[in-house]
Amino acid sequence: MTWGQQNTESEAFEQLDYALDAGINFIDTAEMYPVPPMAETQGRTEACIGNWLAARGCRDKVILATKAVGPAEWTAHIQNGEVPRFHRRHLEGALERSLQRLQTDYVDLYQLHWPDRNTNYFGKLGYEHAAEETATPIEETLQVLDDMVRAGKVRHIGLSNETPWGLMQFVRIAEQRGWPRIVSIQNPYNLLNRSFEVGLAECTHRENVGLLAYSPLAFGVLSGKYLGGARPEGARITLFSRFSRYTNEYAEAATRAYADLASEHGLNLAQMALAYVTSRSFVTSNIIGATSMEQLQTDIGSFEVSLSEEVLKAIEKIHTAHPNPCP
Repeated sequence: MTWGQQNTESEAFEQLDYALDAGINFIDTAEMYPVPPMAETQGRTEACIGNWLAARGCRDKVILATKAVGPAEWTAHIQNGEVPRFHRRHLEGALERSLQRLQTDYVDLYQLHWPDRNTNYFGKLGYEHAAEETATPIEETLQVLDDMVRAGKVRHIGLSNETPWGLMQFVRIAEQRGWPRIVSIQNPYNLLNRSFEVGLAECTHRENVGLLAYSPLAFGVLSGKYLGGARPEGARITLFSRFSRYTNEYAEAATRAYADLASEHGLNLAQMALAYVTSRSFVTSNIIGATSMEQLQTDIGSFEVSLSEEVLKAIEKIHTAHPNPCP
């Protein structure tokens, strides 16, 4: 989601080449990217990936995922001034434009970026019910997705930033109507935000829906580079003040504790944080992101890191002292 904003296309190509050579075969993006979302840059990330796929001729070597943007006034530029909704006209248009930018005739996984209803996501806690709300019925959305799968333009469907209720509704309706079943859910999961474990972890285990964990390094906070109020030049939180989800005083305290633990055991903090996410039984893919090759190499290297029982117990102790400071 940085390609086309923080990264050039040539840098995107370099990262993709390295990742593919290292055995990475899953690429996740969205029509909204790059971030922060702006009309003048929207779609550039998909275009970078599409140009790379065309240049390398490697479409059959990757599992390609993208997302249709959810409803918000700040995403209206993506639907020509209309607030995006998960009904037929908007979804079909979104998919066609993504396919064009990605230069492919199908995506392996098509996801709904966030719910088309009033609920909790992007850090919101404390559900507040809105009796009068405008939302596309889940059944209507699933029917459109079923048509996309039948047409061969989509192979599998997934959710993102979803709640336990929403996931179970999609599962229930799909089973009743014989429509495609949700195979994945892409929600935030990291050492500063383990809220997925409350409710959704059980749902995904019992319904065989894999978590695609995003922000596993909490916007880079779990690399330790922002500790003590540091703001490295060119870093995302330095550049864009709107990304404040992981920068409160409680996150600082928790990150310091995790950094001390990593140091005590001779571990790289970022690799320890990533290895923890990868080790969870409900995680299907740990979605790493990097703006530099050094970061990418460190991230991918975390796959070789195995956390001892001593470290895992210490992580739980820190989590108990600093529970979910950044939900």
